[in-house]
Amino acid sequence: MTSPSKDRLADLDPFDIFDTEAARLDRYFSRLDDEGWRRPSRCAGWSVRDVLGHLAGEELYNHACLDGDVPGFSAMLGREGVTGGFDGFNDWCVRRGRGMPVEEVLQEWRRANGETRERMRSLGRDAELPTMAGPYPVGLQTFHYDSEYATHADDVGAPMADDEADGRARWRAEVASFVLGEQGSEAQVELTAERVWVHAAGMSAQLPVSVFVEATVGRLPDDHPIDRRLRAVLRCLA
Repeated sequence: MTSPSKDRLADLDPFDIFDTEAARLDRYFSRLDDEGWRRPSRCAGWSVRDVLGHLAGEELYNHACLDGDVPGFSAMLGREGVTGGFDGFNDWCVRRGRGMPVEEVLQEWRRANGETRERMRSLGRDAELPTMAGPYPVGLQTFHYDSEYATHADDVGAPMADDEADGRARWRAEVASFVLGEQGSEAQVELTAERVWVHAAGMSAQLPVSVFVEATVGRLPDDHPIDRRLRAVLRCLA
C-alpha cells in the first residue's frame, strides 16, 4: 500500500494554496449574475449557488475546530435536527443557503473563510487542531481544505490560467497520494513527471496526473474507461 509521508508535502505551502483557491472562487462568485448562480454544478443536484451555500455553511464546522468547540458544533446540529453525518450536514448547509439572499451568503462565506485562513496560518502547520476525527495537524487539515476548494472551483467552472494547470494538478496529486497512504489504501501509487502509476484491486494503470486527481475526488465521468473497482479504491477526497 502507499505509505503516508509528510515529506512529499514538505515543499508545498498549504496556506498559500488555500489563499489561491479561495481567491479563485471569490473572483468567480463576484462576477455572477442570476443566471450564473442558477447554473448546474458538477455536484449532482447542486447549482453554483448551492456550492456557495455549502462552503459558507461548512465554515461553521471550521470555526468550531478553531475554537476548540466541536461538542458545541454537534449540539448545534442536534438543535437544528441535522442527522446523517456530514452528508446530512452538507444538505442542511445547502438548504440554509437557499433560504438567504445570495449576496448575504457570499458575504458570510467571504468573511468566515478569510478568518479561517488567517487563523490556520497563524497557528502554523505543526500545531494540532481538534476535529470530529480527533486532533489533527493544522497543515494537513489545510491541505484537505485546499483539495476541497480546488475541486469545487472546478465544479462551478471557475477559470484557471493555462500556466497554472500543471502545478495545480501536481500539488493535488501529491496531496491525494498522501491521503491514500494516510487512509491505509491498498493502492500503490508512484508519481512521475507526467503520469501516475497505480496498482490496486489486481490491476495496474498509468494515468495522466489530471485523471488521477479527478479519480481521487470522485469526478470522473461515468463513461470513463478506468475500471470501476480501481476508481473506487482511488477515491479518497470526496
